[in-house]
Amino acid sequence: MERARSTERYDLLIGGERVPPAEGAYVDTVDPATGESFAAVAVAGESDVDRAVGAARAAFPEWRDTDPATRGRTLFRAAERIRAHADELAEIETQDQGKPLSQARSDVLSAARYFEYYAGAADKLEGTSVPVGTGQVDFTVREPYGVSAQITPWNFPGNLFARGVAPALAAGNTAVVKPAPTTPLSTYRLAELCHEAGVPESAVNVVSGGGETGAALTGHEGVDTITFTGSVATGQRVMQAAAAEVTPVTLELGGKNPAIVYPDADLEEAVSWVDRGIFTNAGQVCSAADRAIVHEDHYDEFVERIVERAEAYELAPGDEDPDMGPLNSADHFERVLDYVDVGIAEGATVATGGEALDRDGYFVEPTVLTDVDNDMRVAQEEIFGPVLAVIPYGDDEDPVAIGNDVAYGLVAGVFTNDVRRAHRAAQRLEAGNVYVNKWFGDTNQTPFGGYKRSGIGREKGLAALDSYLQTKNVAVNLDSGAGDDLPGA
Repeated sequence: MERARSTERYDLLIGGERVPPAEGAYVDTVDPATGESFAAVAVAGESDVDRAVGAARAAFPEWRDTDPATRGRTLFRAAERIRAHADELAEIETQDQGKPLSQARSDVLSAARYFEYYAGAADKLEGTSVPVGTGQVDFTVREPYGVSAQITPWNFPGNLFARGVAPALAAGNTAVVKPAPTTPLSTYRLAELCHEAGVPESAVNVVSGGGETGAALTGHEGVDTITFTGSVATGQRVMQAAAAEVTPVTLELGGKNPAIVYPDADLEEAVSWVDRGIFTNAGQVCSAADRAIVHEDHYDEFVERIVERAEAYELAPGDEDPDMGPLNSADHFERVLDYVDVGIAEGATVATGGEALDRDGYFVEPTVLTDVDNDMRVAQEEIFGPVLAVIPYGDDEDPVAIGNDVAYGLVAGVFTNDVRRAHRAAQRLEAGNVYVNKWFGDTNQTPFGGYKRSGIGREKGLAALDSYLQTKNVAVNLDSGAGDDLPGA
């Protein structure tokens, strides 16, 4: 892929039209492999957000009342359009986000799969019949909320557009999407492909910008439900904004995820999965294998093997499809390097990596920290980069207790050949997803979300539809005359 040399301007996408921001503000988006700007992207102000929410509200009644089978066929056409443009979308994602081209293409195909999956669910959103006796018929129906605000992060921008927008549309909602300010481009293109597939143009709107744009959206009285993926601190602000209108929220807020390696584990298998779990997308994954909690019998060999793998990584611009690309932004680049310094100051040892590459762009070496205690900041705080903390434990210590001893609870992994041990650990681990003898075990079809500070609600699978549907109960009296029903019965 040849990088763009001229600066392209991206206006807002509201009601199917590209419109400049009311205040005329634009920010540059840069190629993380070079640090050079290649596009200017609109920054939406309050009036722009208000216009987008208004467009979504106007589109809602017609989309809600569209036959569910028709909604499903429309979403399936969107999936076909995404697949047809997979190479284009992958190139956009690689230049904007930095990840290797093959990983970007995998993300795009997964985005298409979300639209396919929820297309099939659109005409199966059934209520229930409630047995309350012969004098009354009682049943429930599931209805869309209305306008769904979608705030997506910069690590998987196109993929997470689909993860939220597809179920929202399948349930009959309309959407206003605010992508992360550093990675907005795939979101704009995906919204256009939805429109080309037949989704009403006002049903999917895109307003790019930073924190002020997000605050205008989450605090808007016309928003009926909010889906946010990002940091805990920002998630807390989203909840505070939503509280003013009592708007329901779904939050996926990251993790500090333990990979427990028991004495009977297949060590090479465990190393292979942890390697993938921490260095994929340069560690910029909420479900990354941040902490390897390894039994002391395996500790030295585990470190030796994971270091060997880390040192074999090829780092290069994403369009060269290397093993690992750059971090997404200059600010995040500095943040990750600062955490390495924090680990060293706390007493951790850099077994390999820990340095920036001497080249343009935001490249940080795959890093393995040893001599880590679980109380250290590098074991407690989400670094969101290619930095693995390896923590030893002995026979007199409980690795599950160590794994649970963080504020997060998104995912956890267990490596063991003892099926009973695996099930006992899975029962006790405080995480929304538990992987056994693998990593990244969730799919488009499986619910994903966290315990504790890792979030509220579930994305993916049929469980995600609960974020976009509310339940109405209908009670029909079959008896004639006055009854004796009272509240609280």
